[in-house]
Amino acid sequence: MHCFVYFTDIEYNLNRGVIMNRHKLPEHFELKRVQAEHLDQFNELLRYVFQITEDDISSSGYENEKEIIMAKRPILKKAEVWGWFDKEDLISQVAVYPFQANIHGEIYDMGGITGVGTYPEYGNMGLVSALLLKALEEMRVSNQSIAYLYPYSIPFYRKKGWETISDHMTFELQDFQLPKIKEVEGYVSRVDIDDPDVFSLYDTFARLTHGAMLRDQLAWDEYWRWDNEKDMNIAVYYNNNDEPNGLCFYWISEEILNVKEMIFLNEDARKGLWNFISNHHSMITTVKGNNYSGEAMSFLLEDSDIVETIKPYYMARIVDVKEFLKIYPFPSNVPSFHFVVEDNLAKWNEGIFAVTHNSENEIIITDEPIGEAVKLNISTLTTMLMGYKSASYLQKIGKLECSQIAMKILKSNIILEKAYFSDYF
Repeated sequence: MHCFVYFTDIEYNLNRGVIMNRHKLPEHFELKRVQAEHLDQFNELLRYVFQITEDDISSSGYENEKEIIMAKRPILKKAEVWGWFDKEDLISQVAVYPFQANIHGEIYDMGGITGVGTYPEYGNMGLVSALLLKALEEMRVSNQSIAYLYPYSIPFYRKKGWETISDHMTFELQDFQLPKIKEVEGYVSRVDIDDPDVFSLYDTFARLTHGAMLRDQLAWDEYWRWDNEKDMNIAVYYNNNDEPNGLCFYWISEEILNVKEMIFLNEDARKGLWNFISNHHSMITTVKGNNYSGEAMSFLLEDSDIVETIKPYYMARIVDVKEFLKIYPFPSNVPSFHFVVEDNLAKWNEGIFAVTHNSENEIIITDEPIGEAVKLNISTLTTMLMGYKSASYLQKIGKLECSQIAMKILKSNIILEKAYFSDYF
């Protein structure tokens, strides 16, 4: 689900808890929870701002608008949805899913932000900004120390403290570029979309893979939201002990094999899945697909002269710096240092956050300026700790200030690893 916003020159005075705007909001405007009784208005606003058409609905496998509205009902039961109301009319909204994500091997509670929208006649009033602040406050209470979203506008969300953490890459190769068949120990079997091996394999993969989201039923529903599951095929690679080690979601149309996603636990599974794709050579002319690993796929092919694209995908924002740092897997021998953080929206994140040790030599987070200082804003801190950009690169482009000693500490103790994120909500 795109996050659609109308821009505003709104500013916040969080100490007083008020919105500073050129025009005071009418007294009959109210910010409150969106409940099941507002479902029709919720979906009407989604359809308007995201321009969901009847063709979108039918191509996704839904019978009609009523069916997709019913499919969206769980959002209002399982998610935190907040909205601005003009008397009884819902005019602006944001939804926060209760998700979890693997960040460098640690499982974090994550708020998945989606459905951000405002009717254009209510634009430039600061409604979206107020909703985002409300969402951050509620996520902090719920111990969701990081928030993910798919941005409709990267510049807008950067101003609000979000930053890019993952890439969406695509690839295209012709039939004559398909990999040669490799010898593997296991085999591939096509299974149903709800086969237990699909769920168990993805869960294992997500718990081993930085950035990946753990998928409960709500997450799986969103994963398939805009796909026609009837057209989807699932190939699972099993090792010689009949254990699932890799899978590929794909469909074939007009002699093109389209890969929605391919995951694998080891190299044998990767080769086995590509053997399976190559065995379609007489049926297809082209293979197109998605790659969320952050690494180009061409290097792994005998014929590397393929077409690949890359674009920013998901953004994230640390909701609560102190709580996020408490979970982050710093090495036990990390030297003491401290972040000096700027956060224009969530003022509780502004200030000093030191990574140091207590008398039992356990890592703790304090507000004392212990050790070397690292100055940066919340978005830079997020993209660095998520492994998307290195500390040295961020310093080079003027996003981070620190001494040479502090930089050595960051290089040795901050994990530089691209996040894998293939979901969309």
